[in-house]
Amino acid sequence: MEFLVDMTTTVPPGTSDETVADTRRRESARSKELAAQGHLLRLWKPPEGPGEWRTIGLFAAAGEAELRQVLESMPLHAWMAVAVTPVEPHPSDPGVGRP
Repeated sequence: MEFLVDMTTTVPPGTSDETVADTRRRESARSKELAAQGHLLRLWKPPEGPGEWRTIGLFAAAGEAELRQVLESMPLHAWMAVAVTPVEPHPSDPGVGRP
């Protein structure tokens, strides 16, 4: 199954710059691992509000329980608000059948 995941990350007040930088480095490494495992398919950067980071991702998982495990494995998860939408291919999708 594929899932469109809207992730808004807000760093808690008082978090040190060092902690933020370390968490972002670990998030980047984990994202690469998830991509290699076939869970993270795409990432987009939509407009952000003041003081937040926002990312929209396309994830693949066997179901919502596995997706939850995947998302919880991400280092920034504790600072995220997440909205999940299950998606499936549309019969008129112009990308179907293209490499």
